[in-house]
Amino acid sequence: MIENIAEHVNADANLVRRGRFVTTAFLIAVDDADYLIRIAEGRVTSVTTGPFITPHYSFALRASREAWEKFWQPLPPLGFTDIFALVKNKLLRIEGDLHPFMSNLLYFKDMLASLRKGAS
Repeated sequence: MIENIAEHVNADANLVRRGRFVTTAFLIAVDDADYLIRIAEGRVTSVTTGPFITPHYSFALRASREAWEKFWQPLPPLGFTDIFALVKNKLLRIEGDLHPFMSNLLYFKDMLASLRKGAS
């Protein structure tokens, strides 16, 4: 699923416009599987699947497969509708340099929500 994030994000002109000042790399961890996502000016340029020895990224989002699968449902259940709902329920950890994440929060929230089945 995460491997398809580039096509979802890059096809959404409004999302790319919103992220036009975002150039970074971040990690999504799904249980023991790691995905390094590189962004240049709001476009996802690469998605690399781990394992990695020493990956370079700004921040990491770590959650269980079960938590991500519920988050990515077309209509997620209560407590799985937002990144910070997962954090509040201790299902997601955000690690690293939070500045790029927090300064572009709406972009990253919409980027992750674009993976929901049935999302346009």
